[in-house]
Amino acid sequence: MRIARFTTGGDPRFALVEGAPGDEELVVIAGDPIFTPVQATGERIPLADEGVRLLAPVIPRSKIVGVGRNYAEHAAEHGVEVPTSPLLFLKPNTSVIGPDDPIVLPDWSQQVEHEAELAVVIGKVTKDVSPERALEKVFGFTVANDVTARDIQRTDSQWARAKGFDSSCPLGPWIVPGLDVNDLAVSARVNGETRQSGRTSQMVFDVAYLVSYVSEVFTLLPGDVILTGTPAGVGPLNHRDVVEVEIEEIGVLRNPVLRR
Repeated sequence: MRIARFTTGGDPRFALVEGAPGDEELVVIAGDPIFTPVQATGERIPLADEGVRLLAPVIPRSKIVGVGRNYAEHAAEHGVEVPTSPLLFLKPNTSVIGPDDPIVLPDWSQQVEHEAELAVVIGKVTKDVSPERALEKVFGFTVANDVTARDIQRTDSQWARAKGFDSSCPLGPWIVPGLDVNDLAVSARVNGETRQSGRTSQMVFDVAYLVSYVSEVFTLLPGDVILTGTPAGVGPLNHRDVVEVEIEEIGVLRNPVLRR
């Protein structure tokens, strides 16, 4: 099952996504599926119809929790050690954009980079959950790009500015509940050229452990998002680039890049 959030010019709505790539159809559902049971309204809309626009599949109610250096090769490419426990940071929900929305390069950074990541969408209020029960609290999974102003990350002692600016958290194209994410391919392409290629099995800390660990620090609310780290190969984004992040069995998140 794939769950999308979309608009046809009015208020955002939710739908199940059916069909093969390039021939998808939106089966409109009532309400927000994180909070209400999935119930089809009977309306069906081809995704390719003019005026249909996919939105970020979730706008976190309270927070996005990022995990740094969760792939050993990514830590190595920056000359830093793998942390002995998950390295956490926060991104505001104002950083979220959806598929095909532009990543706007801030004028105070000259080195903005892509980071392809698996994103975990929380479905239930979660506090101090064990790793064994952590996945019971997960609504589903989507694709994320943890866009980072690398030069600012190096100069600031905190990562809020480097990772929290507007448009620095593309999410999409939809959420897939019930997915086994232990060994999925994660990749990033810029202008069609592959930059990152890894697998979720290379994570230092797996999804269940991350949800448990984060819940010891923060109470997680329905709709909150955890970014699980990025494989090696991060690289620069420039004006007029197109960046695509793909995760096996979920889909492709595509965004153009602009500098105003």
